Amino acid sequence: MSEIVSQGSATLARPAAGRRDIGIKRRYAAERRFRAYGIAAISFGLIFLFILLGSVVSKGYTAFQQTTFTLPIEFSAQVIDPSNQRADNPNVLVAANYPLLARNALARHLGLETSNRPAMKALTDMVSESVRVQLRQMVQNDPSLIGKTVPVSILASANLDSAFKGQVDLTVDETNRKISNQQIEWMNKLAADGVLAKKFNTGIFFNGASSRAEAAGVGVALIGSAYMMLIVLVLSLPIGVAASIYLEEFAPKNRLTDLIEVNINNLAAVPSIVFGLLGLAVFVNFAGLPRSASLVGGLVLTLMTLPTIIIATRAALKAVPPSIRAAALGLGASKMQMVFHHVLPLAMPGILTGTIIGLAHALGETAPLLLIGMVAFVADYPGTPMDPSTALPVQIYMWANEAERAFVERTSGAIIILLLFLLIMNVGAILLRRRFERRW
Repeated sequence: MSEIVSQGSATLARPAAGRRDIGIKRRYAAERRFRAYGIAAISFGLIFLFILLGSVVSKGYTAFQQTTFTLPIEFSAQVIDPSNQRADNPNVLVAANYPLLARNALARHLGLETSNRPAMKALTDMVSESVRVQLRQMVQNDPSLIGKTVPVSILASANLDSAFKGQVDLTVDETNRKISNQQIEWMNKLAADGVLAKKFNTGIFFNGASSRAEAAGVGVALIGSAYMMLIVLVLSLPIGVAASIYLEEFAPKNRLTDLIEVNINNLAAVPSIVFGLLGLAVFVNFAGLPRSASLVGGLVLTLMTLPTIIIATRAALKAVPPSIRAAALGLGASKMQMVFHHVLPLAMPGILTGTIIGLAHALGETAPLLLIGMVAFVADYPGTPMDPSTALPVQIYMWANEAERAFVERTSGAIIILLLFLLIMNVGAILLRRRFERRW
């Protein structure tokens, strides 16, 4: 009888064990599928990221090179001051035909007669119009250059620059491109002679806005963005942290604080263009602050960044274990001492993370800045935050709307600079976070 019972129990145990094995196998299979889905999602994200970065870099790396002529230019008195009036009237140095000096230098090197008007026009088109400002500035700074021959590096025109970089298909018919066969022949000869060459383009970092692609740079936009980020940091960080500490540690839990919390969360989701409309109405129309000033842009971006910093700071304060608060209070610390001596230092890494996220978001915003007039054409550096300026994302937006092909590489180059700016900010935030990070 006992043998029959044992055989029956073994028969019943085998199906139960089999069902457990099947269940374990299904669970492991589900875990493997979930892991595969996660790896696939990360892989797709990385693939699209590499495609995006590859597209930007492939189009923009050439913006950091610029085609230049290096020629002995004769600062002829017959061209600059034929009547010899500069001693009595220095303004005559402003109105001189400085591009003619560069054109004549090219003609001499190529052995061309200046009386050949079609050839002279073609040579003039090979030189950037920025040579007028460059040579005029040289003469104004040192009038003794008049009558001398000095080696000078001048920019090539945007069309010649694109052709020399290989961005123009020279095999198509001459009528379908902006550079002629004669200019291509001169370009090859000048390159063989060492007169024409590609150099590192420092102008993209230091020059201001220009209608000529070869002379355009993001210098003004960088200064404007730096002013705005400084204003955002100085205003949003202390205000956001103070508001978070009060709401999280000191404010009573009632309907008013609940309403404030809901509104803060809603403001974090408001489209940025709404903050631009608010800034236009309050700071420009009501307060009378100047349009396209870095101060107004910084104030608008501060309003947009505050909800993000408040939410991140409150989350960082909540993450501090309650035992820290209880231990500080138990040792006789006041609530103020407990918050500022114990809770806040432990929450600092999270606060810095939220701050840098808010600043990075503000740095890339374009829509609110367009509404307050920062889309203006600004060629001079702003001396103060009250001066007209622009910002990096706005500069990228303006260049993207230009018709000239040469602005395509300038647009991608400016995007690379913006990404480097963001990278530097993120690296700084990581270093600060590690500096203040504590483990418990």
